[in-house]
Amino acid sequence: MRALLGVLVLALPAAASPGAAQEAHHPNVVLILSDDQHWSDFGFLGSAEVRTPNLDALAKEGVVFTRGYVPTALCRPSLATLVSGLYPHQHGITGNDPPRGTDRALLLSHIAAVETLPELLGAAGYRSMQTGKWWEGSFVDGGFREGMTHGDPARGGRHGDDGLAIGRGSMRPALDFIDACAEEGTPFFLWYAPFLPHTPHTPPKRILDRYARPDVPAPVAKYRAMCTWFDETCGELLGHLGARGIADDTLVVFLVDNGWIQRPDAGGFAPRSKRTPYEGGVRTPIVLRWPAGIEPARRDTPVSSVDVPATILAACGVEVPAAWPGVDLRATGPARGPVFGAAFTHDMVDPDDPASSLLTRWVLRDPYKLLVHVDPQRPDELYDLRADPAEERPLDEPELAASLRAELDAWWPGKAR
Repeated sequence: MRALLGVLVLALPAAASPGAAQEAHHPNVVLILSDDQHWSDFGFLGSAEVRTPNLDALAKEGVVFTRGYVPTALCRPSLATLVSGLYPHQHGITGNDPPRGTDRALLLSHIAAVETLPELLGAAGYRSMQTGKWWEGSFVDGGFREGMTHGDPARGGRHGDDGLAIGRGSMRPALDFIDACAEEGTPFFLWYAPFLPHTPHTPPKRILDRYARPDVPAPVAKYRAMCTWFDETCGELLGHLGARGIADDTLVVFLVDNGWIQRPDAGGFAPRSKRTPYEGGVRTPIVLRWPAGIEPARRDTPVSSVDVPATILAACGVEVPAAWPGVDLRATGPARGPVFGAAFTHDMVDPDDPASSLLTRWVLRDPYKLLVHVDPQRPDELYDLRADPAEERPLDEPELAASLRAELDAWWPGKAR
């Protein structure tokens, strides 16, 4: 595994180049991650308020899973799933921060103990680069060969440090990386996780002016403008792939790390969104675009972000680790099994015991979703998401709930209530 490093390394030597001609099973990979955005705030999912023309075009050219999910609605554990291919209770990173007074560096033992997506791709000849949000120390600690984040707590390292300049500042580090790989003929993996539309909601005035109206609360207008700003940066990135002539040979994957419902009266998030197991927190679109390898389609089968790393490896001709629970989304049909997830405390209670931070476990066996809370004062909640997507009308069906609870316990028993 990787050594734990706390210093910035601008670039490491790339793996041996496979030559100028990339083989068909070695597409480039660009993983685009929105940060704190509601699953419906996209034009391609019907939003009339939020303008996302570049992501709309991406969706039109790819496979769109309209009912994707993240296993937990908190950024660090959600991102750790995407880099490790494991659920939070498996990779051990359940919260954003350790218990107060605990050395943050101790948490890096979790990322060091797992095989990571960039590490596995690197063994197959890929160059990899981290930009944007990144919690697990230096980019090197995650198996990336190049990156922007140093991860040193003594210099402000926590969730991305220097990497957070991507998107909000310049796109140049990502574009230069693409150029270098294209000129070498080396397949690459780019992690693009800008601090967008995440707070602070400080969109450029030229974008905010499109949303500011007397009938729209200022916090809502700012949030919507941030979504469009994020979309603009995606357009610059995607346009660069086209300008380099490599878009057809590039698998682009898009999703959101966790949901967000903007409060109209303040800058924060509303209930039942971020940090909760409800649809506003865990649901996200998942888009796959690879013109040379995937036909455009639209699917409403529930799938999970835990499937994304497995899909990327399979598409790149790399063996998926046996311990990874995800499936190849390119082959996913109506028969896919249940989707699982859990909600945890923001700060971990015991970094070595995932169950100590557990708040709620949930399972979705379409169309039914069961939430099982640790708090004995909170009863289980069962919903029919097809009939009640806002989760407003709990069902009273004990036999169905018991069946779903058995599946949930088989996935992960959590801790006794």
